[in-house]
Amino acid sequence: MVTLIIGHKGSGKTKKLIQAVNDAIESSNGNVVCIEQGTQLRTEVNYRARLVSANEYSIKGFDSFYGFLSGICAGDHDITDILVDATLRIGSRDYAELAVFLKKVEELSALTGNNFLFTVSADKEELPAEIFEYCKEA
Repeated sequence: MVTLIIGHKGSGKTKKLIQAVNDAIESSNGNVVCIEQGTQLRTEVNYRARLVSANEYSIKGFDSFYGFLSGICAGDHDITDILVDATLRIGSRDYAELAVFLKKVEELSALTGNNFLFTVSADKEELPAEIFEYCKEA
């Protein structure tokens, strides 16, 4: 399943993500991964979550981002949830590319059984409608 937390900058997306990470840790029988662009969440997220900075791995663009997510899934079959903050800063602000990326992630989710949650700094009206055919809004 792919879930999106949508809203403009300052609307509380990251706080919702932090709560979702902590909730996932409590309900998961496996591993929880939180991906962010920098290291600002280190003190906010429960220590049992694996916190990964995309900057450390030079992730730029949605193609490398998808490869990164696939590698994480392939490297640890005990992962149940992957939560991502600052999706557009890691990928790009190209909403058409975002739609393609999310479709591929939805297919990856079906293959692995992992739950994915992304924060997206945009208004719902700005995003392509097709995204909501395979993603749900939190």
